[in-house]
Amino acid sequence: MERIKKWIGILSIMFGLFIMALLFTYRTDYDTPTPPRIDRYEKVKQYEPMLRAELRKYHLEEYTLTLLALMHQESRGEGGDPMQASESAGLPPNTINDPAWSIRQGVKHFNDVLTYGTKKKVDFPTVIQAYNMGKGYIDFIAAHGKKHTEELAKQYSAIQVKKEPNVYNCGEDRNNFRYPYCYGDFSYTTKVLQKRERIKNTMEAS
Repeated sequence: MERIKKWIGILSIMFGLFIMALLFTYRTDYDTPTPPRIDRYEKVKQYEPMLRAELRKYHLEEYTLTLLALMHQESRGEGGDPMQASESAGLPPNTINDPAWSIRQGVKHFNDVLTYGTKKKVDFPTVIQAYNMGKGYIDFIAAHGKKHTEELAKQYSAIQVKKEPNVYNCGEDRNNFRYPYCYGDFSYTTKVLQKRERIKNTMEAS
């Protein structure tokens, strides 16, 4: 009988300690503030009003999300040329050093490829890819079914690489995911469309 009482006492103490541990854990979890979620698109979203205003000049406000995604793909919203629009203006890369100028030129370039793509009756993914690869890509797709695919983007890139192999060589880095298709980024459209959806989701959640 004494042995049973002893075990009951031990079990009671263990049960009490278990309950105290649970209460402590609950209180710790309750008192610990939830860290804020990091918004990886915060830097580009700060340019949303400026982008929308510039697009409005061309009656293209509906493409605001697309251009935010383009900007994130180009620069993550960093630097003086967040739209990486210098080359589309006939300037060396990163010549533009003012975000407002970059957005003006980037929107102009987007309008140019959109207008040309509409004229050539290609799909919208082709237009997005042309922001990266230039109007020549639109001509190429117009002659190859009028619909963008990554395989066609690779073919077009290979053609351009063959013209200037010493320029478009991925910095001679064979581990570069683009190699040997080193002209532009054949996966550009896919990435932009994915980012457009993610940015939309973050805006709806905020």
